[in-house]
Amino acid sequence: MVTKAAIDRFVEGRTLAMVGVSARGKGFGHAAYKELKQRGYRVLPVHPAAATIQGDPCWRTLAELPEQVDRVLVMVEPRAAEQVVREAAAAGARQVWLQQGAESAAAIRFCEENGLELVHGHCILMFAEPTGSFHRVHRWIWNLLGKVPKA
Repeated sequence: MVTKAAIDRFVEGRTLAMVGVSARGKGFGHAAYKELKQRGYRVLPVHPAAATIQGDPCWRTLAELPEQVDRVLVMVEPRAAEQVVREAAAAGARQVWLQQGAESAAAIRFCEENGLELVHGHCILMFAEPTGSFHRVHRWIWNLLGKVPKA
């Protein structure tokens, strides 16, 4: 079960690795990468075939990052998510956010069984401050619908 505390702890850390940002400059991962950086986050992109993302250095795997990163944002297809969370655990990450659409039962189970604090089923842009107006409204609507954890 995802808790508000887990969400808050993830977004309070200003450095994170992001797996699944597009090397072609398209898609939600690309937009989220750009927006998180604009919000003041230090995002280390991971992509197996890209040397740079939006002009920033990119690493092929989490193990190749120049430092240990506690938080990993996962934006891959569900079929690839379990391998990514396994790599995150091996690289020393303690928190994983499976972006909406990246979740798989196997990835969730691995995180739970291996003590990784997990957020899934939510869009990080609804919670990473400062939240833009669109995502603030989205979060407000989800609050009304009871989809945002209270505790």
